[in-house]
Amino acid sequence: MKLAINNSDSIGALASTLCLVHCLATPFIFVVQSCAASCCASAPAWWICFDYFFLTISFFAIFKSTKTTQSNFIKYSLWSFWFLLFCLIVNESFEVFIINKNFLYFIAITLSSLHIYNLRYCQCDENKCCTN
Repeated sequence: MKLAINNSDSIGALASTLCLVHCLATPFIFVVQSCAASCCASAPAWWICFDYFFLTISFFAIFKSTKTTQSNFIKYSLWSFWFLLFCLIVNESFEVFIINKNFLYFIAITLSSLHIYNLRYCQCDENKCCTN
C-alpha cells in the first residue's frame, strides 16, 4: 500500500519536473539547431506531443495522489494547477491568447512541489486511509 502511494507522487513530481525541463529546453534546442535550411518558426509536432504526454502522466499521478492524501488543500491545489497547466498547453497549441511562458514554468514547479510536499507530509496510514 505504501509503495503505491509513494509511486504516484514520485511519478507526478518527476513528470512535472520533466515537463519543466522540456519547456525550458525547447527554445535553446531550436535556437542552437537554428533550422538553417527550412527556417521553421515553431517546434516540430513530435516535440509538441511531449506536452500532452506529460499532461497525461500528470493527470493519472494526481488522480492517484488525491485518493490517498489527507489534505483537502493538496487535493484542490493539485487539480487546480493541473487544470491551469492543461489550459496553458491547449492555449499554446491553438494560440488563442498570448501568455508569458513564465506562467507555465511556475505551474510546473508548483505541481512538482505539491507532489513532493504530499509525498513527505500528507500520506495516509497503511491501516487507516482517509479518502475524503
